[in-house]
Amino acid sequence: MSGRARLALCAAAATLAAACALLPLVDRPTWLLQTMLLVAVQTGVGAAARRVPLARPLTVAAQALVTLMLLTLVFAGKQAIAGLVPGPDAFRHLADLLQQGSDDVGQYAIPAPLTDGIKLMLIGGVLVIGLLVDTLAVTFRSAAPAGLPLLALYSVAAGLAHGGADWLWFLVAAAGYLMLLLAEGRDRLAQWGRVFGGAPRTPGDAEGGATAPVRTGRRLGAVALGVALVVPLALPAMQGGLLDAAGTGVGPGNGDGGTISAVNPLVSLRDSLNVDNDRQVLTVRTSSGDLSDMYLRIVSLDDFDGTTWKPSQRHIVGVPDAFPTPAGLSPRVKRATVKSTITAADWYAQDWLPMPYPPTGVRISGKWRYEPVGMTLVGDHGQNTRGQTYRVTSLDVQPTAQQLSDAPQPPAALKREYTKVPSQLPKVVARTAREITAGAAGHYDEAVKLQDYFAVSGGFQYDTQVEVGRGPDAIANFLKKKQGFCVHFSFAMAAMARTLGIPARVAVGFAPGTPQADGTVAVTLKDAHAWPELYFEGIGWTRFEPTPTRGTAPSYTQSDTPGSSLPDEALPSHGSSSAPSAAPSPSDSCTAQLHKLGSCDSPAAAVAVDNSGGSSGHWLWYALIGLGALALLALPLSPLLWRERLRGVRLGAHARTEEGAAAHALAAWQELTDSAWDVGILPDESLTPRKAAARIVRLGHLDATAAASVHRVADAVEQVLFAPRPRPVAGLAEDVRRVIAALHDTVSGRTRLRARFAPRSAARVLWAVSARWAALRSRAVAARPTLRKPSGQQG
Repeated sequence: MSGRARLALCAAAATLAAACALLPLVDRPTWLLQTMLLVAVQTGVGAAARRVPLARPLTVAAQALVTLMLLTLVFAGKQAIAGLVPGPDAFRHLADLLQQGSDDVGQYAIPAPLTDGIKLMLIGGVLVIGLLVDTLAVTFRSAAPAGLPLLALYSVAAGLAHGGADWLWFLVAAAGYLMLLLAEGRDRLAQWGRVFGGAPRTPGDAEGGATAPVRTGRRLGAVALGVALVVPLALPAMQGGLLDAAGTGVGPGNGDGGTISAVNPLVSLRDSLNVDNDRQVLTVRTSSGDLSDMYLRIVSLDDFDGTTWKPSQRHIVGVPDAFPTPAGLSPRVKRATVKSTITAADWYAQDWLPMPYPPTGVRISGKWRYEPVGMTLVGDHGQNTRGQTYRVTSLDVQPTAQQLSDAPQPPAALKREYTKVPSQLPKVVARTAREITAGAAGHYDEAVKLQDYFAVSGGFQYDTQVEVGRGPDAIANFLKKKQGFCVHFSFAMAAMARTLGIPARVAVGFAPGTPQADGTVAVTLKDAHAWPELYFEGIGWTRFEPTPTRGTAPSYTQSDTPGSSLPDEALPSHGSSSAPSAAPSPSDSCTAQLHKLGSCDSPAAAVAVDNSGGSSGHWLWYALIGLGALALLALPLSPLLWRERLRGVRLGAHARTEEGAAAHALAAWQELTDSAWDVGILPDESLTPRKAAARIVRLGHLDATAAASVHRVADAVEQVLFAPRPRPVAGLAEDVRRVIAALHDTVSGRTRLRARFAPRSAARVLWAVSARWAALRSRAVAARPTLRKPSGQQG
């Protein structure tokens, strides 16, 4: 084999060695095998072009052209000419895949699923790096600069993935680069002859005069590689976010001491809420009878600098067998012991341990430490939650509103620490807090008024696309624009509570997940949440829920003021007509969920039509002809008329009882999904309401306002199906109509016409007719034996 061919093989091997660092980024390594084959073809084309020989620019151009054709063959073969030559359609398809890959990279946690977009980015990126390395090291015979693209490839992987095997990928990539340098050195020495050989070649010396320089190069490379591996061990590591898929251990020591340093969880929390394809993080099996209060708390943020909230630097100790009583909790407050078994996904590597609050004991394997102030557990030197199953004993503290209202002043030291407000906090924050809570009887009343202001009466909208915000004006901007997600609501309420003299902090973790058929609760990325905790002496740190459409408001904060989120049962639904509506068909529009609740028949008054007989004679013929003409005209309009009537029934007035409100919520959800079906978004009955809502928002390209409406309806349905005491939700009919209008705005005119005059959901009529016919036949078959004469009976 010639020296240049050997160098080309080493260049390809170095590229693939550096590409191995990308393996932890995705959940399947199959892309690397495909990449090896394509890199081999790319290297072979370069070797053939140099053997011809072609000019250097032509060699690079030939390799680039073949690389493009290879990517077209693998990813856009159906759109290409003869499956290989890229055309306009192929380029558009590749551009769409790259955009999809870019979106997937921003939405998935590591390791991400190997989607077509991510696969194109991985394979295409390695081929581009391979082309650069081959060009520099082989075509232009300069191996040293070829380390720059290899370093870029490794740096991208190392910057995204964090784990215990990082040193291995560095070793593989560095070995590939050293092999490339040694191959180039050997090739150069072979051309120089015996200039540096020293002694003449002897029969037993296979290497000849190149022996000493090559061995020296190997020794230098080994020393450099060893230094590169050892030195980073003495350098400080950067901390990951609270909800990142990977992280590092915190604090020195052996579990008996150390500190926790501050981190910023906001970016990872926002990314978790914005993923399109949700992933399950935790599986919870609990003895709690009220799953709506099963919040899993990771850490508390108590250091407020006017810009953001973060955890203070705290002393940590070994995990005690039994945790001390939570600070401020009086024996007079009712409580119940809850036992929970939690299993983390094998991809979810979290340094902090998600637990119900307040915990009284934890049984978990591995190296963990305890932070007494926040009552949290943190991993020691790389310990995380990946694949862990642990048992937590916690308290379900059940204070009454009267106990919270009568709470005495907290200790002076605690109040001083947790009511600190920086001087650069805009004055509008404190002024708004005073205006909202004007006339409040005490701190508890002030806290409830703040919660109701954000969640109900203040006109705020939940939107995860809003930036977290930076600088001292972030909270003031949120109060002005009134759009944000849980971070904005919790930060703002905690800051405003501090200005009123109420000790406050922010908790980060997960809102209650979705109950499953096997009795467990599934907690996903989109359940990531932040909420404020306010301190009341005798009760301790108490959860509040200011974020609209997220989580559940605690029972001890539900008020009877006009700002309450509970609709007045004496009044009709907001936006509904006061006129009587026709009763819904018990078969066409009633789902299995409605049957389950026994709410298929609406209590609204039915409209009866009395067709009395008319005059006889020739007027009867005219009437029959007119009716026939109307029937011919109405036949093509029957799907339109049926859908309009069904929509009016589903979104019309309902009984102001719990059963009526539940039936109304399910009917509104049925109308929403059918309307999405009419514009081309097929229903998926296997999804939970929350996931189905996210799918409708994504496929329907809905704006923030319409998306919030979809999630409000989905939340109402989940309340009906899973909550032990579902709360009535007002305004569902208006939400559904807002979503229908938004769906029609995002589709073409042709699709709108079809949705109106030939709705796809009209198939439910055929299904209902088929079901009735099958039931009729079954009854006929069952009744047939009773018509036969008994055996032996005489006629």
